[in-house]
Amino acid sequence: MLITGAVLKEIGRARPYAQSTPIAVREVELRSPGPTELLVQIEAAGVCHSDLSVVDGNRVRPVPMLLGHEAAGIVRERGSEVADIEVGDRVVMSFLPRCEHCEGCAAGGRLPCVPGSVANNAGEMLHGGRRLSSPDGGGPIHHHLGVSGFATHAVVDAASAVAVGNDVPADIAAVLGCAVLTGGGAVLNAAKPSPQDSIMIVGLGGVGMAALITAVAQNVSRIVAVDTMEDKLGLAQELGAHEVYTPQDVSQRGVKATYVIECAGNARAFETSFAATAPGGTTVTVGLPAPAARSSISPLTITAEARTIIGSYLGSAVPSRDIPRYAQMWREGRLPVEQLISSRIRLDEINDAMDQLADGKAIRQVIMFD
Repeated sequence: MLITGAVLKEIGRARPYAQSTPIAVREVELRSPGPTELLVQIEAAGVCHSDLSVVDGNRVRPVPMLLGHEAAGIVRERGSEVADIEVGDRVVMSFLPRCEHCEGCAAGGRLPCVPGSVANNAGEMLHGGRRLSSPDGGGPIHHHLGVSGFATHAVVDAASAVAVGNDVPADIAAVLGCAVLTGGGAVLNAAKPSPQDSIMIVGLGGVGMAALITAVAQNVSRIVAVDTMEDKLGLAQELGAHEVYTPQDVSQRGVKATYVIECAGNARAFETSFAATAPGGTTVTVGLPAPAARSSISPLTITAEARTIIGSYLGSAVPSRDIPRYAQMWREGRLPVEQLISSRIRLDEINDAMDQLADGKAIRQVIMFD
């Protein structure tokens, strides 16, 4: 079938992207789903730094590539081997499929799926190959993290989709698939604070704000939010942060917390987070810096102050376990995911959306499909 999607033509074009237009909204040929796969009509898709990192070259992926990995939609077809998802279900897509058989999948969320990671890096589906191509015979189009959700329809492996009730609105459901899964998981799966603990969130994009509202939902007694932008600090206070600071404030005032979650994805933010971790505390890093980035910390401090550093990829998540949990927290009014959505946009605004994201002006922009 012919679909409309946002295809990255070339990595590393100059900014502003609204002028250089590295992403083209165009017709794409989409093949029918295989035995383990689903055809999903996309309703909403979030614009995330993991998309931007492909556009700007921090994550080198094969091109052309149909971008988008945080999405939700309605199942229109299912393969013959799919048993737990029905046609008509609203599903949340996750960019981390799980084969359920490898060493990574046996780690309970601590490690990514090995074959899933291989497929993601190659721009292929979990069980191999691609379902996207140019309708003019121009060759294959690569999948982005097994989802390619910046399109009217997508074929995804059932391992990349989790059904949620149709009472969860599509834009809320989409944000559950990456921002909440990553930020919330950094709190619930990696840090695991008790209500009496203190927690600091460094970097208040979509992932950081998701970590913040999850900490609020857990009734953590002291929640500190850190960012360079005053408007984000103001929103953090509205969402329940007890203290807000710039990174410079944290350094000058010697602000500390038992758990510090780094969500910015750069070397300086990691150094700020480590320095702000109290003796006996834990630094959790979920941000994805450029591969060549390096940080400088004192190994002696780790030993002498009994510190712990935890890497948490996608919030140490098992999507089939965690997405329904976050959906229920939203239903109960404990997780105001709608507050993370800074704007709802059209697919043809995608290049401008990347500029907004790169400038730090957006929490979560969500592409809405009719």
